[in-house]
Amino acid sequence: MSDATRGADAAGTDPAAGGIVPPARIDRPSGEVERPTGAARLPGARRDGYTRLPTGPVGVEPVIVTGPMLDEVRRDTDWQPSTETGTVTAAVDDTRLAPWALMAAIVALASSFFVGWGLPIAVIAVVAAIMSLRRPVESRAIARWALVLGLCATVYSLGWLVWAGMQFERLG
Repeated sequence: MSDATRGADAAGTDPAAGGIVPPARIDRPSGEVERPTGAARLPGARRDGYTRLPTGPVGVEPVIVTGPMLDEVRRDTDWQPSTETGTVTAAVDDTRLAPWALMAAIVALASSFFVGWGLPIAVIAVVAAIMSLRRPVESRAIARWALVLGLCATVYSLGWLVWAGMQFERLG
């Protein structure tokens, strides 16, 4: 059974009640009703000045464009070497890895005398020492000391871990 049989028919009469039902209508508001200027819009209504959907987060910091200008015509004389003796234009690499490798190797060696858990620090010291030996700006003496002490710390830590493994086999 549908709702159409219970409601009014096409002529506006209600067959169940035997009376006439007037058609529904919506009246406009009277002149006394005013719409405030800051009233809410209907959902989906177009906003003033906003024409496209947002596509992602928008940065608030200013964008600074760096790099070569592709639209400019390049000339071969754009770059000239500096003739002034007081200015140095080359960047100096002041980062040093060998002292950090030596410090890690000393800490790993000191901890490997007591426990075997200094093995990760020893491995880091060995890797850093090898990396610093490959760089031309590093002190080779410090890098060699870091490599030797890191290898010693690795051997001592592995010795502790092997000894601890053998002790667990005796208990179990």
